[in-house]
Amino acid sequence: MSDRNNSDYFDFDNFDESLDSRDYRRRQPARRNSSYNGRPSYNRRRPSKRRMRVRTRNRILMVTSAVLVLTLLITLIVLALKGCGSKGGGGANTETTSANTDTKPNENNNKPANNNKLAIDTFITANPTDNNTTGYVDNVIYVWNNEGFELFGGSEESAGWYADTINTVAGKLNGYNVYSLVIPNHTEMGLPVRLKNEVSTNSQADNIKAAYAAMDKNKVTPVNAYNYLSEHCNEYIYFKSDHHWTGLGSYYAYSAFADTLGVPALSLDTCTKASIEGFTGTLSNIATGLDVDTVDYWKFPYSVSMDITDASGNVTTYDSPYFDGEAGGSLAYGVFIYGDNPLTVMKSSSDNAQSGKKIVVVKESYGNAFVPYLTNNYEEVHVVDLRSFRSTMNTDLATYCRNNGITDVLFLNGVMSANNEDHRASIEGLFN
Repeated sequence: MSDRNNSDYFDFDNFDESLDSRDYRRRQPARRNSSYNGRPSYNRRRPSKRRMRVRTRNRILMVTSAVLVLTLLITLIVLALKGCGSKGGGGANTETTSANTDTKPNENNNKPANNNKLAIDTFITANPTDNNTTGYVDNVIYVWNNEGFELFGGSEESAGWYADTINTVAGKLNGYNVYSLVIPNHTEMGLPVRLKNEVSTNSQADNIKAAYAAMDKNKVTPVNAYNYLSEHCNEYIYFKSDHHWTGLGSYYAYSAFADTLGVPALSLDTCTKASIEGFTGTLSNIATGLDVDTVDYWKFPYSVSMDITDASGNVTTYDSPYFDGEAGGSLAYGVFIYGDNPLTVMKSSSDNAQSGKKIVVVKESYGNAFVPYLTNNYEEVHVVDLRSFRSTMNTDLATYCRNNGITDVLFLNGVMSANNEDHRASIEGLFN
């Protein structure tokens, strides 16, 4: 927001443009005496009464005319001065109004300029509902409102290391559109600021901003999904008992990606919602008192085939990106693309899928719930699990992209992974 006190304008509001009448008189040239005393005499004779009356009348007329002329002159000068003052004052008033308009508080002062949610240097602070209760630490998990939260310890330095990694591998992907999306976790979106300060978890917004700022914009396009998640922070976008996001949370991030590309995002209204009850996620194995979750996913109004290459190199074909047979329990997140596999290739019949557009998504498990939505916009979606792709496929990523007609590459990672040294090494290991 602009600050009027720092604006480059003259403060006409407090400037008195009126002119004191005494100052005005002092500034005028000396007036000529209007009497005819001392005038050379052309007739020494005493004038007659008639001539005196005529002369008196003429003098009165002359004096009156002189006064009128002088009054008119003074009026014109005053009007000219006021006109200049009004013009200057009018300009000042316009600029001041503009400044006041700029500084008028928005409904949400954290919103980026022009409400540009995709700006990579301005993040909207999440404002989750706060019941003013406190939580507790159970092992390494913070528990609040029966929900588990992973605390974040990443730094600006580790964010820079991640950016260096992405810059390096993007340099080996010349000719492709390369994108990077770092996903905040539940702690960033679900805990009120007062509790974040209490448990001393580091700012994920600052970390992601630092990473994006250090990325080479000539090689990589950062995607700001943070703001899309933040404005929906009171919805069910993260699990309570698991470290992943939900199908709805990943949808909002997909919307940010679609907006970044300038392509139409899939509408959930056109899909059929399905749910799996009784999900007990990974955090349930670490902390107690966590609520059981529901896994929601959306079936598309178009067909999608999916080929999965498993760790043994075997390829199996499915007619959906979702495992409809998944049941509740600890593995319910596996409904998304059948869990983690070295390579998953989805082929879409969506009318929005651009012919010839093919994307590779380099991900860890956070990406599983995200990638199915891409079938709305891409003819083919190739999903690479960075932990097992190289050892199973026996090829590097650049060669794979070249051999499969890939056009776009997206590096999608949760913030915890992005700040992990082993994870960064795995990304680099995808290339020669």
